Amino acid sequence: MKILLTGGSGQLGQEILKQKPRGIEIFNPGRNKLDLSDSKSCIKTVLDLKPDWIINCAAYTQVDDAEKNIQLSRRINSDAPAAFTEAINETNSKLLHISTDFVFDGNQNFPYRENQTRKPLSQYGASKALGEELIKKNIQNIDNATILRTSWVISPRGKNFILTMLKLHSEKEFIKVVSDQIGCPTSTRDLAKVCWKIIKLKKEKKLPFILHWTDAGVASWFDIAVSVGEIAKELGINKKEAIVLPINTCEYPTPAQRPKYSLLNTTNTSDLLNIQPIHWRKNLRSILIEYKNSKKI
Repeated sequence: MKILLTGGSGQLGQEILKQKPRGIEIFNPGRNKLDLSDSKSCIKTVLDLKPDWIINCAAYTQVDDAEKNIQLSRRINSDAPAAFTEAINETNSKLLHISTDFVFDGNQNFPYRENQTRKPLSQYGASKALGEELIKKNIQNIDNATILRTSWVISPRGKNFILTMLKLHSEKEFIKVVSDQIGCPTSTRDLAKVCWKIIKLKKEKKLPFILHWTDAGVASWFDIAVSVGEIAKELGINKKEAIVLPINTCEYPTPAQRPKYSLLNTTNTSDLLNIQPIHWRKNLRSILIEYKNSKKI
């Protein structure tokens, strides 16, 4: 099996490469070979390579910067998946596209299901929502595309909230963290497992066009920040933990508006793939252990 992977240097992309099953050939082009802001480049890459699958992990993920870089974020998050769809209509390849909880507005207090109406609040969310819409609009065979929405991706590498908090706990006495945005973190290790399981099961049966996956449980950014401090000190990564102070979103203004509640309902995915999500705090511990071990090398 031949797979085209975008975003291979990112958090999820690195984990997908790490978990690659035997017998699979992955093409992981850099930006100099595949420019996601250029639809023609996307189409040409797929037509030349003719992969069995495209795993599209790449995205313009700078949520606040997307408020001013609207065109660039849409070229990468909307036009690129549309271009991949146009190409796979010719090659009959399959597309696994990673999307986000930010396609919802957060104005409910129960987990979002896959078929709920998209109402993004930010330009980033709008670009990801449009990407989903264009895939559905342009795909000739709906079975050739799967959208996997996730949230708050965390890992022992790259740029993410966990590693930022780890550094702040070691340097600061007090940290102020937003406590009124509710969702759930997602370990890249488990998310990558789900990606490979989707690809495997697609050979055997039909799967829904949209799936959701996150770790189990519910959290605010404040909850996660507190847990990072506690676990890091317990594991000996940090000698101290800062006092984490809860603040409201209005006390930490950002260019992009975030959903107040963006928990995703993962029941359907869990049942279809026969995978039970692990609680986010347990996965957080595993991430911090892996981070600690990586520093010993």
